[in-house]
Amino acid sequence: MKCSECKESYCDKKIVKNCASAYTNQQNILDEYLLVSNLEFAKNASLVSMSLNGKKTRIEELIEFAHLMDYKRLGLCFCVGLKNEAGIVKKILEANGFEVISIMCKTGGIDKSLLGIENGGNAMCNPIGQALFLNKAKTEFNIIVGLCVGHDSLVFQYSNAPVTVLATKDKVLAHNPLGCIYTLDGYYSEKLLPNKSDL
Repeated sequence: MKCSECKESYCDKKIVKNCASAYTNQQNILDEYLLVSNLEFAKNASLVSMSLNGKKTRIEELIEFAHLMDYKRLGLCFCVGLKNEAGIVKKILEANGFEVISIMCKTGGIDKSLLGIENGGNAMCNPIGQALFLNKAKTEFNIIVGLCVGHDSLVFQYSNAPVTVLATKDKVLAHNPLGCIYTLDGYYSEKLLPNKSDL
């Protein structure tokens, strides 16, 4: 399946040759959406994605979705490098009626030597601890702000509540990882494409 290379833009209108839709059991997928545990979540996600057609920021969409789901207690998993940003996000969420439980990445002060990394006593990131802390706090929806690649994945894996990403970390591009994609024909082509003909 090569959806990213497909020339058809509207696969919801028809199934083209080699389309992923032709190789999956669509009825089984539809049945999953109709489960009580998924129906409201999927419906509200679709409603938010349709609202105002691109005129809301991601944090506005997040707030709208959380209200539609009637969530009261939100979890905020953030990187120490984005502590200021996380503090602002917390204030915004609280101003919109949510209780916010926040947990920083370095919580627990675990030395990286636990992972076989010698680093002079610097505390490692603790995404499993972040997720378990929020599980204990019984958060209903968890939000990631700037966790490292892989650490975010562990939060997804260990969190009891659904997780969304508000901001991804990119130390070079001011946390805008698509910046290098938008400039791939120039500044970043040599770094990211060993063979320029791949572009």
